[in-house]
Amino acid sequence: MKKKVKIIGFPMDLGAGRRGVDMGPSALRIAHLSEKLQYLGYEVEDHGDIDIEIMETQTVKNDKLKYIDEIERTSLKLAEVVEKTLEEDEFPLCIGGDHSMALGTLAGIAAHCRKHDQRLGVIWIDAHADMNTDSTTPSGNIHGMSLAASIGLGSPRLTGLYIPGPKVAPENTVIIGARSIDTEERKNIKESGITVYTMSDIDKMGIHRIVSKVLKQFRNNVDHIHVSFDVDSVEPTVVPGVGTPVPGGLSYREAHLLMETIAECGCMSSLEVTEVNPILDNRNASAVFAVELIASSMGMRIL
Repeated sequence: MKKKVKIIGFPMDLGAGRRGVDMGPSALRIAHLSEKLQYLGYEVEDHGDIDIEIMETQTVKNDKLKYIDEIERTSLKLAEVVEKTLEEDEFPLCIGGDHSMALGTLAGIAAHCRKHDQRLGVIWIDAHADMNTDSTTPSGNIHGMSLAASIGLGSPRLTGLYIPGPKVAPENTVIIGARSIDTEERKNIKESGITVYTMSDIDKMGIHRIVSKVLKQFRNNVDHIHVSFDVDSVEPTVVPGVGTPVPGGLSYREAHLLMETIAECGCMSSLEVTEVNPILDNRNASAVFAVELIASSMGMRIL
């Protein structure tokens, strides 16, 4: 992996239905994110946060695409920073913020990959599939549309963000840990052809077998692997401070083993961590856990 890491904060909560995740980047920094990475031998540059207008200054013009104007504006900025980071041969570590962040992250990565004729693969670790569109969403919250838009489904304002067309091919996209999927969203998943490993699959097959299978598939088919980790993929009793908690998630060790296995592959080229919500947390425990997971994905070992 690249030895220079650029931390990019995206304090976004406009894509979610609950306040607080905008403080996620600060919580991760307070949990000594930079120091952990420096301990592992990385040179760390903190880019700071993308400037985002707070909800109180916004108005909802479309109930099916809430706060789309500001999400679009700031996602374009994020995409530009991410693309520049990769062009400078640095590792982008994006911290949020709700999962609408992935719109900008994936757009910037896709722009870089197109420029260098690289194939992008995405490992989406999340309790939710985020495969709604403005036609299927029950809430209008854009954080539930970010993956769908990135494969080319939904509003043109989201699917065409930064560069035209889909950012990643469905066959190079894998969801791990899903356990809360809306009825209409299921149709989008099945029609898209994306591979989904639910918590039931993890129970039956084991997390190591699943992630090893995904990495083996990606080694042969993609050049750039992006990992998008929503902390609500983890059991809420382990990580209480998340944007949208759902019981029955990954255990402490399953989450770490997943990220350790990705690190052993040595093939992760970018990472984002989303949905840490300090308002719902207990003494910043969820942010500390998230920082430990990041460290596991970047080389931290027991022995």
